[in-house]
Amino acid sequence: MNKEIKFVDGVNGLQFIEIDNSLAVARIALQGAHVDWWRPKSTNQDVLWRSSNARYEKGRSIRGGVPICWPWFGKHPTDDSFCVHGFARVIPWKLLESSQLKNGATKLVLIMLPTETVIKQLTYSFELILTIVVGESLYLNLKTTNLSDNPFLISEGYHTYFSISDIENIKVTGLENSVYTDKIDDFSRGIEKNSITFNNEFDRVYTNTSNDCYIEDENFNRVITIKKSNSNSTVVWTPWQDKASKMGDMGEKDEWRKMVCVETANLLENSVVIYPKLSHSIATEYSVQEY
Repeated sequence: MNKEIKFVDGVNGLQFIEIDNSLAVARIALQGAHVDWWRPKSTNQDVLWRSSNARYEKGRSIRGGVPICWPWFGKHPTDDSFCVHGFARVIPWKLLESSQLKNGATKLVLIMLPTETVIKQLTYSFELILTIVVGESLYLNLKTTNLSDNPFLISEGYHTYFSISDIENIKVTGLENSVYTDKIDDFSRGIEKNSITFNNEFDRVYTNTSNDCYIEDENFNRVITIKKSNSNSTVVWTPWQDKASKMGDMGEKDEWRKMVCVETANLLENSVVIYPKLSHSIATEYSVQEY
């Protein structure tokens, strides 16, 4: 095991991998292969947001960081008793390998374990592997392999919570002229004409776009870049006051104002069919430019 990596026992029996290399620090929960925290050493500001009252419990998703949504996004299409956003973020994963790259970054490869919940909720045989590279940027690559004899359909995404100065002080760019589905306005369709700013609850799925996105934050004097590959959807979400107050794990009264989700995804008409014995990967990379 590399000296940059150590296993740490957390509350309620959860186990974490902590990384401290020359470029960055990070923490990853083995439940859900969930990047709970990452910060490059070149900045003093957090890049990922975590709720102060996130629930670190077995079988529960963690509010903040980078939850993995797989093999469906949102509610299950036919069974509401199944996990919202799929089971990948609440299932135990195992570290397969770790290595230090020449540039000082740390590479981890994790595999989802085949629990009873997995077998019940997805009857097809598959392999799910997540590669994480922790360095000056944070890189994630989720690879699905179909081990069955039939094709299956998945939707997927990184439900990433980014730390910001205030939701009304930022704008998200890169999605101009993209078609969106507005989940708040009865799934109506439209075209995003401008950069995105916020003054109310916001929940839109942008489809048929492979564009990189940017969170411009003048108060923090920085831009967060969200690169992606093999992703044709992006979700942008903020709950606003009413919804945040009802959620139970969004932190203190106005803590929700310090986060925005910009999610690399494939969903709706961009859901992916994976054919037998073939693989599909979705990747994203986060970096920070300060000015």
